[in-house]
Amino acid sequence: MTVTLDSAAVARYLADHPRFFEEHAGLLGEVKLSSPLTGKTVSLQERQMEVMRAKYNALELRIADLLRTASDNNTILNRFHAWHLALLRSNGGAAMARDLVDGLIEHFSVPQATLRLWNVAPEHADSWFAAGVAEDARLFAASLRAPYCGPNKDFEAVRWLDDAAAVRSIVLLPLVAEGKTFGLLVLGSPDAERFSPAMATDFLVQLGQSASTALAPLRA
Repeated sequence: MTVTLDSAAVARYLADHPRFFEEHAGLLGEVKLSSPLTGKTVSLQERQMEVMRAKYNALELRIADLLRTASDNNTILNRFHAWHLALLRSNGGAAMARDLVDGLIEHFSVPQATLRLWNVAPEHADSWFAAGVAEDARLFAASLRAPYCGPNKDFEAVRWLDDAAAVRSIVLLPLVAEGKTFGLLVLGSPDAERFSPAMATDFLVQLGQSASTALAPLRA
């Protein structure tokens, strides 16, 4: 009686007998398979080479992607370092707010940036960064648990920018000290894709923490 083996049984047999094709080397050239790449019939050896080439190509793409990510991260790190140096060179006080914003525009190529602080010390009450902020905007800033990145939805904060009408995508970073929100940092771009909801925010969180620390002495 002829016993019919299913494909799973054949696969198990070959897995359990790794020397099978060494003992039957002639089969390597006789077994014919259909190539998914060309649609033609190829030998087992040729099919194996196709599989290896596909794996190699996938690995090359992965390595290239990792190299791009590493390069991008290095660029961000260098910009972050340059911005921190600008903050360290600042004379402090009210000048810190201007140096911080100008540094973002210069070192990160942000088209527009500004900020507002509330509950500032009396000596800073007439400064540009202490201009009036609606209660709704303060409540919104306090509600942010992560940076807002995305389209301009006509937030009040966007109107603080010099050319608000040109802004299509934004970042809103709450400024927090001792667990309390005391301001909002705004970045704007005319490019709708510059700041998107899909972008990673780890770097922006760190940027917000640095800005909060630098500006905290301006509070009352």
